[in-house]
Amino acid sequence: MSFSPEQFEEMSKTLAEVREEIGKFIVGQQEAVEFSLYSILADGHALLEGLPGLGKTMLIRTISEVLDLSFSRIQFTPDLMPADITGTSILERNHEGVQRFVFKEGPIFSQMVLADEINRATPKTQSALLEAMGEKTVTVLGETRKMARPFFVLATQNPIEMEGTYPLPEAQMDRFLCKILLPYPVKEELKEIMLRTTGPNTVAIKKVMDTETIVLAQEMAKTVVIADEMMDYAVDLVSATHHRTGEEDDWNQYVQYGSGPRGLQSIIRLAKARALMAGRFHVSIADIKTVAKPALRHRILINYEGEAEGIDVDKLIDRLLEDIRQGAQV
Repeated sequence: MSFSPEQFEEMSKTLAEVREEIGKFIVGQQEAVEFSLYSILADGHALLEGLPGLGKTMLIRTISEVLDLSFSRIQFTPDLMPADITGTSILERNHEGVQRFVFKEGPIFSQMVLADEINRATPKTQSALLEAMGEKTVTVLGETRKMARPFFVLATQNPIEMEGTYPLPEAQMDRFLCKILLPYPVKEELKEIMLRTTGPNTVAIKKVMDTETIVLAQEMAKTVVIADEMMDYAVDLVSATHHRTGEEDDWNQYVQYGSGPRGLQSIIRLAKARALMAGRFHVSIADIKTVAKPALRHRILINYEGEAEGIDVDKLIDRLLEDIRQGAQV
C-alpha cells in the first residue's frame, strides 16, 4: 500500500488537531502526550512513570476520548487476580433450565486499556497482560480470543522506591514500546492546573479521529521510508548498549545488560511515527535521537554498583548518542 505526499500532509494536520484537543484539557506534559500518540501510531504500548497526582490517568482517558476508542480501566492492587483482567467462564442457566458455561470478557477486551498503577500488583497478575500485549490475543481455558483493533495498553506506575510496589518482570517491560517519564509541573503549569480544575468552566472534549482513521494512520506509519544509513545508526546505537570487551568505561562498570532486538524495533517504529506526525515520509536522524531514551531506558538494567552510585540511565544514553555518529560507531 502506498500513500501520496498529500495524504501524509492531511494526516499530519489531523494528528496536530488531536494534540491541540488534548492540550485543552491536559496542562503541559508535552513529551508524554507526543510519545503516547507515537506509541498508538506505531501499534505499540506505553508505560508512564511518575509520582501520584501528575495526571497520568487523566491523560490516557483524554486520549481515548479524543480518538473515540472504547476504554476500560484496571486498578492494579495486590489482591488482583489474572481472571479479573482476562475474564472467565461462569455457569449460567438459560430460560429452559439448561446450564452451560458462558465466557464473560474482562476489561482487557477494549481498544484502549488503562493499567493503572501496574506495579502495585503481584508479578503473577502483571503477567496476565503479556499475551495480550505481545500477540493481541487472550487464551482462557484453552480457547484463544482475538483483541479488538486497534488495541493499546497504556500503563502507569509509581516509582519503584515507593512503598508497596513490585518491579515489573523484564519480559513484560520489554513489551512496552517506550517508557515515558512525567516530570513535576513548573509554577506556571501548576497555576494553570488550578484555574482549570477549580474554576466554574468545564472543557468539552471533541472526538477528532475514529477507529478507521487510526488504523489508516498505523498503515501510513509503516510505509515511512528509513534510509540504510539511518538504520545503521540505530543498529550501532542499540549494539553499543551491550558490554564492549577490552574497554573500561562507565558502561561496562555499571550496566548489567543492554537492549535486545525489541529496542531496535521500538526506535524504528517510534521514529516512523514521529516522522508521520511531522508530515514527512522519511525518517531523519533527529527522529532517532529524539525517541532513543524513551525506547531504551527501560531495556537497560543497571547493576547493584550502578544503583549504589545513583547512575542515571538517561545520562548514559545521552553519552551513547554523543559517542556514535551517523552510520558509524566512534
